[in-house]
Amino acid sequence: MAKEKYVAYVGTYTHTNSVGIHVYDVNPETGVFCEKAVAPINNPSYVTVSKDGKHLYSIEDEGVAAFNILPDGNLEKVNQNWIGGMRGDYIDVDSKNRFLFVGGFHDGRVTMMKLAEDGSIGNVAFGLFHQSISLGGNERHLDHAKVTCVKLTPDEKYLCAVDIGINQIKVYRIDYNLGHLTLVDIVRPELDAGVREVQFSKDGKFMYTLTSFNNSIEVYSYKDEDDEPVFERIQTISVLKKADESSAASAMAFTDDEKYLFVSVDGMNATSWLLRDEKTGKLSHAGQTTNSGEFPKDIAVLPGNKFLAVINHDTNELRTFRVDYKDGYALMVNPPVKLSKGNSIIIHKITG
Repeated sequence: MAKEKYVAYVGTYTHTNSVGIHVYDVNPETGVFCEKAVAPINNPSYVTVSKDGKHLYSIEDEGVAAFNILPDGNLEKVNQNWIGGMRGDYIDVDSKNRFLFVGGFHDGRVTMMKLAEDGSIGNVAFGLFHQSISLGGNERHLDHAKVTCVKLTPDEKYLCAVDIGINQIKVYRIDYNLGHLTLVDIVRPELDAGVREVQFSKDGKFMYTLTSFNNSIEVYSYKDEDDEPVFERIQTISVLKKADESSAASAMAFTDDEKYLFVSVDGMNATSWLLRDEKTGKLSHAGQTTNSGEFPKDIAVLPGNKFLAVINHDTNELRTFRVDYKDGYALMVNPPVKLSKGNSIIIHKITG
């Protein structure tokens, strides 16, 4: 029987010392990352892996890029294509590899890109811009539309486009035949919350919404009823045990079993984790640790849930922490890995 092996893909900004996507061999039992390769690409700030594990897609200055994932986890570039707007911020792909969905922070654009059978990226199928609105309140984010996340619902009928600029989650029905998006709902988090990212539970029943300026998780139930998406907010919980207006939640990640949800917080430079009730979907505080670095831009829980990986963007490093779930703390047990301007991380299983 082939032994399971894991690699990590880390997207970076390349305006300093990095040259692209860093590839690491990962040991889930020790939390050790060993760099094995770097795939050259300009500013691959966010990366994702297709559901079949065959392709990696990345943001880049020129638009978006496609890579084949080789048997050893290394990357082979396939092609790149322009997205029809300013550089993107976040990407998602459907399970049948029909379309790549791109969210734009700089121009508030949501884009659908056609995908070919070989995983290569075709031309723009559809694009739209969010309209800026003025609601008053926090001047930090209500200046213009800024799409920070695009995420398919678990049934893949809808695309959730998270816009921190207008503090809304716009929900679009996807027409895969025509390559088209139609607005069917808007989820409105608390006023001035600064909605940043969404994640869905594997059972498809709950959506977890991260807000940067409220430092909270808003939990929603989700269902598709009469061919319409239905979201109902069932909980709002702070990710911090004590309020800190100088901090902003930046990323979140589930454990494999979805028993815990981890959240990194900029300013405080810490990561907290919350216990999840599988039946109700609700969260409760479980632990918190400092990241020993600045600006925890992204995080990942290693398979087996023993270790947490943190990308500290401003101090140019990747750190791993052994998590003590019983006592609610985490300890760094490995030396930090040098990494210039890391921005996103994803763990991928290979067989070897």
